[in-house]
Amino acid sequence: MIKIFNHYFHKLTVFQVSRDLLVMFLIVLVTVLSHDGVNGTFWPTLVITFLVLTSSMLAVGAALGFYQRVHNRSIGQNSARAVLALMCLVPVIYAVSHRLPDGRPFGLTLLVTTALMLMLRVYVMHMTPSNLMRQRVLVFGVGSRAKMVGTALLKSDPTVDLVGYYASPNEKEAAVSAWGLLSMTNSLTDIVLQEQVDEIVVALTERRGGSMPLRELLDCKLLGVRVVDIATHFEKTLGQIRLDSVSAGWLIFGDGFNTGWLRAAIKRAFDIVCAVILIVLFLPIMLIAAVLIVLEDGFPILYRQERVGQNGRLFNVVKFRSMRKDAEKDGQPRWATAGDNRCTRVGRFIRKVRIDELPQLFSVLGGAMSMVGPRPERPFFVDRLTQDIPYYAIRHSVKPGVTGWAQVRYQYGASVEDAAEKLQYDLYYVKNHSLFLDIVVMFETIGVVVMRKGAQ
Repeated sequence: MIKIFNHYFHKLTVFQVSRDLLVMFLIVLVTVLSHDGVNGTFWPTLVITFLVLTSSMLAVGAALGFYQRVHNRSIGQNSARAVLALMCLVPVIYAVSHRLPDGRPFGLTLLVTTALMLMLRVYVMHMTPSNLMRQRVLVFGVGSRAKMVGTALLKSDPTVDLVGYYASPNEKEAAVSAWGLLSMTNSLTDIVLQEQVDEIVVALTERRGGSMPLRELLDCKLLGVRVVDIATHFEKTLGQIRLDSVSAGWLIFGDGFNTGWLRAAIKRAFDIVCAVILIVLFLPIMLIAAVLIVLEDGFPILYRQERVGQNGRLFNVVKFRSMRKDAEKDGQPRWATAGDNRCTRVGRFIRKVRIDELPQLFSVLGGAMSMVGPRPERPFFVDRLTQDIPYYAIRHSVKPGVTGWAQVRYQYGASVEDAAEKLQYDLYYVKNHSLFLDIVVMFETIGVVVMRKGAQ
């Protein structure tokens, strides 16, 4: 994993994005040079064309899953997605070239070279030698925590080779299967050298009483092997802070949770710019949604509900009404569930494509919400969840968001258990939030909306 602006990326993702940016820059550079040469408009044309095309390409790529490191698509399926990506980029290329005098040859050259780049992307996705991205991991421990690490590694990252489990001297019983146990006859350092280990994850159930061979772990680190604890491991590999592996001390003394006036000012400017652009783009869709809601179920068009915001302050979240007017006629709050029979036909559709969330953009302009952050919950559920789930209140240290890291990483939640799972992603966001992570979440939100993941 590679840490960029407080956010962890898999090295395969970094390789894919870097490759696309480099190829796109070369395409734009050669196209501009061949069209106009170096003159007074060279740099403005180069910069504007590159920024517009790369942002559009990354958005389309994220939406179509090109940057997923785990997928089972065939080369034919990826080729079909590449064709769809090209079709999405055609209007962008036309808009860029249309603003130039005699821009037709310019646009045609961009179109052809972009098509070749997409073909190259498909080829590289399937032909890159897998051993270039592989990582060998040893888990130090054989108890329940070690088993949890091993299971998560094998499930979430096919580029990882799990070398095995090395027992601590104080561990009496093994929760992992016998095939994965490494011989205790050799020292930890010797096994690391023999197995060419890249990373050691310390996952001990009990860390007191000399259970950790600190000298050997230090020797391994001096050999260039990464040594991480279980909480840090889950943070960087899964993008979450696991409630079953974190401690208050780790949160207090570790890095992250950076706030300040500069970060707040940058985030506020980002929110205003994004909200204004999206309101302008989606205003016709919002008008159509409003008309359809009235035609099916009458007024009101909007649905207001009290939610808990930053620092526990209450505010009214505004959405397009997607449920019947008598959805909670008994006054008892309920979780929204899959196939909720309280939804109208129009409401079911606008929930699937997230149109019902669009009025919240005005809450962003007003300052009650942010574009990216934890989803705001109702006071009834917040009181219950704060009692049942440790560290739940931490998510209220930042503004709630229209979208968020938990929304793009986890399915729609409809229970206390789902809320606990989503909190682990919210904690990651609160700890590592930055403008860069906000942009990543916005790109991934496009993919969630296009693929209709998580909507209820």
